[in-house]
Amino acid sequence: MFTQQQLNSILATLPDPAFILTRSGRYAAIFGGKDSRHYHDSSALIGRSLFDVLKSEKAVWFRSEIEKALACGTLHIVEYELSGSDVQGAGDGPSYSIWFEGRVQSLDFKVDGEDAVVWVASNITDKNDVQQKLRQLSETDALTGLYNRRKLIETLDERLSAFQREGLQTSVLLFDIDHFKSLNDQLGHNAGDMALVEVAHLCRQHMRHNHLIARFGGDEFVVVMPGADRLDALNIAEHLREQVPQALNRALRYQATISGGVSEFSAPDRSSGDILTRADGGLYESKRGGRNRVSAYEAGLVQSH
Repeated sequence: MFTQQQLNSILATLPDPAFILTRSGRYAAIFGGKDSRHYHDSSALIGRSLFDVLKSEKAVWFRSEIEKALACGTLHIVEYELSGSDVQGAGDGPSYSIWFEGRVQSLDFKVDGEDAVVWVASNITDKNDVQQKLRQLSETDALTGLYNRRKLIETLDERLSAFQREGLQTSVLLFDIDHFKSLNDQLGHNAGDMALVEVAHLCRQHMRHNHLIARFGGDEFVVVMPGADRLDALNIAEHLREQVPQALNRALRYQATISGGVSEFSAPDRSSGDILTRADGGLYESKRGGRNRVSAYEAGLVQSH
């Protein structure tokens, strides 16, 4: 039907590159990659090994995926990223990450005496960027830029699983702005929004890099503190409590404080709601104690700062 020359011409015009890779990781042949927006000429790779081209860790990963495709015999699909830091040789490759979808299929014949696969690499960076932005929008509070309730619960569920499996402790601070309704009534809702944004900014400044900060709803905020016990969380929360009045006074010329409750995971916990309920109990105790304070609440135990 087609001459060999015509088949070679067809393969050469494929938009995405198709690599023939042997079990040992050698580039036996390369076809296509004609879409110059996303790919450069890869013909120089032919005859070289993945271990000649890529850093060892990345080359090992590619070879393991080749093994999986050879073992299953069916289409094997993976997503992966590549950047200049993955490439052997200083200055080679892009400085930013490029995402690919690899469609890997074993061949039913040997190539140069080795089992081999065809690996079609499709650049999905643009699609991945869109997905990341959509995910960020779905997890973020529009006003403050903090995470929202959905992301908070998801993170707490993950941390509870880690606590149950390995005993990795996590503490939670739940706090709100004292007399927030009065602030809105006196200065207006725009000022109320400004106060929420200022508190969010303050949290980002004073919380640790591994803390997740979320707007729980209204003027309530939650800080998830992996690796912190109840006493650590109390000290961190106390530092934040001291900073808030100064920040709101500078931003709004308004005197306002926060009250909070702190809790940590405990063995009987069965859901993320359990730790939030106890933190809310600590918040209630802080309100009842006169506000502008933080209380740690465990069953039958209240500790205030």
